[in-house]
Amino acid sequence: MLAIQLARFTIAFSWIYQGLFPKLIQIAPIEMAMSSSIGLSQEHTYILIKSAGVGEILFGLLFLALYRIRTIVVLNIVALVGLLGFVAIKMPHLLAEAFNPVTTNLPLIVLSIILLESTQKSKQQ
Repeated sequence: MLAIQLARFTIAFSWIYQGLFPKLIQIAPIEMAMSSSIGLSQEHTYILIKSAGVGEILFGLLFLALYRIRTIVVLNIVALVGLLGFVAIKMPHLLAEAFNPVTTNLPLIVLSIILLESTQKSKQQ
């Protein structure tokens, strides 16, 4: 059960942290560069980033509360793969940076798979 709780809190913390610090408290330059790469105006990019920050915090809280619902965990995996894909397509040079989406998203995906397996096993017992 400890592994399930560690996975749950780590994934939720990651979403909440990523929504709060590099998006809401102060927009990180990398966030601005990635978001502006889709061609929006600076004003719309700002709104997109702030909205994404709120969305990430809400998803983190939702994940924290509903981690036993398979759909939530699968949605988490899909979102992490999607975000990794976005970076790979729009800004592939970021994949070689320190603490890049590969080194952050892949471990969270693995934790999600472990969580799926663990919660599935606990339901069967």
